[in-house]
Amino acid sequence: MMLRRHVGKVVSIGLTLVIAYHLFLVFYKITLQKWILVSVQKDLYLLLSEWDGIVTKRLSHLELDLQHPLKESMKLGAKEQENMDNTLERVKDEQHPVGKAVEAKATETKKNKPREKLFPGPLLFKQWGEDLSEAQQKKAQDLFQQFGYNVYLSDQLPLNRSIPGAHHSRCLQKTYPSQLLSLNVILTFTNEALSSIQWAIARIISWIPSRLLKEIILMDDFSSNGELKANLDKNIKLYNQKYPLLKIVQHTRRKGLAQAHNTGWEVATADVVAILDAHVEVNVGWAEPILAWIQEDHTMIVSPVFDNIYCDTFELTKYELAVDGFNWELWCHYDLLPKAWVDLNDVTAPLKSHSIAGILAADRFFLGKIGSMDGGMLVYGGDRVELSLRKACVNLGNYKFCKPYLLHQEPSMAWQCGGRTEVLPCSWIAHLERHYRPYALHLISALKHNAVRLAKIMDVKSGWMVYMAWNTPLQNSGIDYGDIFSRMALREKVKCRTFDWYLKSYPALKPIHNIMGYGRMKNLLDEHICRDQGLIPGNTPIMYYCNVYYSQNVYYHLTRELSVGQLIAKTDVDDHCLTDSGSGRKSTLEPHSKAAKNRLHIYWDFKTLLEAACIPQLRVSGGWSNLFHMASLCH
Repeated sequence: MMLRRHVGKVVSIGLTLVIAYHLFLVFYKITLQKWILVSVQKDLYLLLSEWDGIVTKRLSHLELDLQHPLKESMKLGAKEQENMDNTLERVKDEQHPVGKAVEAKATETKKNKPREKLFPGPLLFKQWGEDLSEAQQKKAQDLFQQFGYNVYLSDQLPLNRSIPGAHHSRCLQKTYPSQLLSLNVILTFTNEALSSIQWAIARIISWIPSRLLKEIILMDDFSSNGELKANLDKNIKLYNQKYPLLKIVQHTRRKGLAQAHNTGWEVATADVVAILDAHVEVNVGWAEPILAWIQEDHTMIVSPVFDNIYCDTFELTKYELAVDGFNWELWCHYDLLPKAWVDLNDVTAPLKSHSIAGILAADRFFLGKIGSMDGGMLVYGGDRVELSLRKACVNLGNYKFCKPYLLHQEPSMAWQCGGRTEVLPCSWIAHLERHYRPYALHLISALKHNAVRLAKIMDVKSGWMVYMAWNTPLQNSGIDYGDIFSRMALREKVKCRTFDWYLKSYPALKPIHNIMGYGRMKNLLDEHICRDQGLIPGNTPIMYYCNVYYSQNVYYHLTRELSVGQLIAKTDVDDHCLTDSGSGRKSTLEPHSKAAKNRLHIYWDFKTLLEAACIPQLRVSGGWSNLFHMASLCH
C-alpha cells in the first residue's frame, strides 16, 4: 500500500523533470542555430564543399564546449527518470505480468523484422535502399521517376566525394606546357536535379587550375522546375561572391540540345569550349590533355574517355577504351580500337574517331567557322554525328596542322590532317547514365527527323539506307526535316565534300543495293500483331503487338533472304536472316554467314495473293510498293 501511495508523487516529479528537460533542449537548439548563423555568414565566400566542412567542424567544437555541463545535467535527469521507470515497471509487473511478457516479445519481433520493400521490382531498389523506411522509399521512387536516376542518394553525396582515378599509369607521367589556352565549360541541362549540377560544378572548379578556367556557363534549356531555378540562383550567387566563375543562360522555350550548345557557345569568351552534360564528374587532370592537344592543332575536335556512373547506386565502373562510330540510323555507337593504334603500343596516344559520343571540346573560333551545331536538330540525337561528318568533310585549306605520326598511322587518311575528331585516352570523365530520359519519353520521331535532315544536308547519295534503317518510306515519308537552306549554303561555303566520299574512309558501313522491299510483317487475322525478332540474346522470332521499334523491321533481298531486326549493314557484323531447319521446327534468326555455312533454308519466295497456293497469315507493310504473302520455302 505504501508503494502505491508514492506512485503519484513519483509520476509528478518525473513529469516535471521531463518538461524541464525539453525546455532546456528547445533553448539549446535556438541558441545553437543563432550562433551558427552569425558565425557562418562570415564565410559565405567559401565553396559549398568547404562550407559543409566548416559548419560540421564548428558544430563539433560547439558540442565539445557544451558537452560537460550538458552531460552532468542529463545524467541527473536520466538517473531520476530511471528510478521512476523502475518503480512504474515493478507496479506494472505486479498487476499485469502476462501482458508484460507479450509486449516484450512483440517489441523484439518488430525490432528483428526486416523493412518491407514497397517497390521490389524497379531497378532503383535492386541493389540499394535496404535500410530505407516506407516514407523514404516512396520519396526515392518518386524522385527516380522524375529524373531518371537516384536523386535521393545524389542529395546525400558530398560535393567532393572521392572517385577512383581511371588513368593509365603512363598518363600520369605525361607533362604539359605551363602556358595553355583558357577554357569555358558549358553545362547543358533541362530539369536537372540540383545536387547533380552542384557536384559537377564543384569538381570542375576543384580539378581545373584557376589560371585555365575562365568561366562555367550553365545552359538551361527551359527548365520548368521552379524549385530548381530558385535554388540554383541562390547557389550561383554564393559561388560568385568569392569565385566569379558561374554564368547562367536560360532559353525562354525548349529548343533542344544542339541549339542549347549553340547558345552556350555564343556567350563563351575563352579560347576553348568544353561542352558537357550537367550530370558528370570530371577527374583529376582531365582538362590539360584537351587544352594541350587543341593548342597544338586548333582544328581538332576532341572527346575524353567516359566512365559510367550507375543511375541507382552512383558507383563508378570503368568502360573499356573504344572509339566512336555510327550506324545507318546515324546514331553514335562504339567501334573497336584501330589496329594501327594498337600497333603503336602507346596507350596515351590520341585515337582517330569517326564520331563523337556526346562530350566534346574544340577551339571556340574554329567551331564557329565550321558552323557550330545544327540548331535545326530536334530534342536530342544526331547532332554529334552531323558535326563529325561536316568537320571531316570540310576542305580546310590553310588549316593544316598534320601530326607526323598520323601520316604513318593511316597513309590513306593523310588528307584529314587538321580535320579530325579524336578521343584522348588521358582525359577521363565519369558520366551518369540515366535509366531513361524524362525530357524525351517519345524520342523516335525526333531521331527520325534528325537522321533524315542530316542525310539531306550532307547530300547522302546512299540516303535510301538511312530511310530503310528507320523503316521509313522513301516517298511520302511524312517527315518534316525543316529548313535546310542555310546549312546547305554553309556546306558550299566551307567546300564540304559528300557523305559518300566520307564513307570511303569509314569502310565499316556498307550500302546494300539488293533490298527490294522493307517494312513490317503483319498477321492477316489481327493487324495489330507483327513479326518481331524476339528476346536478345536469343534467336527465336515471335509475334508481338506492332510498334515502331527496329525489332520488327523486315528486309527482303533480291537474293530472296529475309532479314528481321535492326538493319546493321556493316562489313564486320552480319544481319540476321529468317531460317528454317527443314525439320518442321520453329524458324530461327541466324547470322547470314552462319546460316549459309550450315546450309540452313534461308531463301524465301513471295507471290501475290492471287498466285499464292496458301495464305500464311502474314503480310508486309511500310516501305513496300506491293503487298506480298509467303507462299513457299526454298533453299
